[in-house]
Amino acid sequence: MGMPLDADVVVIGSGMGGGTTALALARRGVDVLAPSAEIIGAVNCVVRDGGRLVGENTDGRGFVESLRTAADPAGARIVLFGAGGAARAIAVESALAGAASVTVVNRDQSRGRALADLVSIRTGARSEFVPWTPRFRMPAGTEIVVNATSVGLFPAVGDVIDVDLDSLASVHLVADVIPNPPRTRLLTEAAARGCLTLDGLGMLVNQGAVAIGLWTGVDPDRDVMRATLAEIFG
Repeated sequence: MGMPLDADVVVIGSGMGGGTTALALARRGVDVLAPSAEIIGAVNCVVRDGGRLVGENTDGRGFVESLRTAADPAGARIVLFGAGGAARAIAVESALAGAASVTVVNRDQSRGRALADLVSIRTGARSEFVPWTPRFRMPAGTEIVVNATSVGLFPAVGDVIDVDLDSLASVHLVADVIPNPPRTRLLTEAAARGCLTLDGLGMLVNQGAVAIGLWTGVDPDRDVMRATLAEIFG
């Protein structure tokens, strides 16, 4: 049995084979890591498999499943803003899903380079780090733009990431990981420029559904989950 978990764990009802952590854990508290969680280096979901505790990370998988409702990540050229936990999970899972390239844009160069190096070394995708300069313009050839930062999260709903919004165009799919509000200013600005948009509710719903599936083997009704969250977040 692994060491005790060092973050709060949501206690799941009798008969469910696991739990989710309130904070991502860096490998501690489990006996074995799922392959993608091992690359990401963090666990947010624990699954009981016989006598073992298996560490999973559902963040990136939730994003990829949401993305697939709008576009196939396979072969896609992705520009990712941020290099924190959510960005790390999204970069790794998108690469494992077949993305052609992941460009990491971040202000902290050491964290940005580390994430780009991780993707390049551990997956089949090309990855590079690009410093986040003021009014950042989308590189030529970009297909999917992802905000994996907290900019725009309630209550700062008027905030938007520092990019040249006019560099967004109808060839781009713009995704935001923020669920509250679902329609961030970034998505509103992107839609006004003809972009297809993807809100953060999809990632939240799908990562929860993935976790429930791991614990129970049952695929929950994601439409019901989304409707409930939409009512909560407005």
